[in-house]
Amino acid sequence: MPLAFPGVPRVLLPAVVALLTAVALTDLLGVLADARTYALIDGDAGFAFAPERDYASARLLGDRAGLFHDMAFSLCVLVFVLWFHRMRRCAGALAPQGFTTGPGWAIGSWFVPLLNLWRPYRIAVEMWAACVRPAPGPGRPVKTSFLPVNLWWGLFVCTGLSSGYSRRLHANAETPGQLQEVLLRLMLHGVLEALAAAAAIHFAVRLTRAVRGGKPGAQTGAPVRTSTAPVSSE
Repeated sequence: MPLAFPGVPRVLLPAVVALLTAVALTDLLGVLADARTYALIDGDAGFAFAPERDYASARLLGDRAGLFHDMAFSLCVLVFVLWFHRMRRCAGALAPQGFTTGPGWAIGSWFVPLLNLWRPYRIAVEMWAACVRPAPGPGRPVKTSFLPVNLWWGLFVCTGLSSGYSRRLHANAETPGQLQEVLLRLMLHGVLEALAAAAAIHFAVRLTRAVRGGKPGAQTGAPVRTSTAPVSSE
């Protein structure tokens, strides 16, 4: 018997997109602040010859970017997980037998160490397979591209690894040269996170549109088996 289709609140996707955009913009603002700080370091002399006004301005920009980023990121995590869970419920109504775990894992898997490196991606792949179905062409089979899912998840994992590595470098930085290396890593991390946010927006918009255009109970196939894998973080 087909499951009741829960529907997608109209405000949910715009909220996800707005918060992901805010995360990306604050990331780029942080990159600008780090670039300005990097430019003020004069070799082994560090900030000794840097104009005090420029140094204070760069620090203020960095502090504000960090504050706004933390606020946007915290809200984004909450709203994105709520959206992810709603998509899983909707996709379950579209393809009742297309999933290997229940809807609750669409929330719980994000908060279980180690499992959160794989299970949310697997759920996303199953949702994508259940909902995103390209129109078949004459004489050719239907083939679903998982590139948006893989791109989003690959950048997400790389961002997490980059964040941990940058924090360790920052904690051990003692010389101006080491500080410059930290700032370069932080700039790279900011760009990666902004790209991950953009990829997440593309994934969220495509999946939400596909769910809204689906018919409950239209697909009753077995759980999807796919060889797609996230982009390597090595």
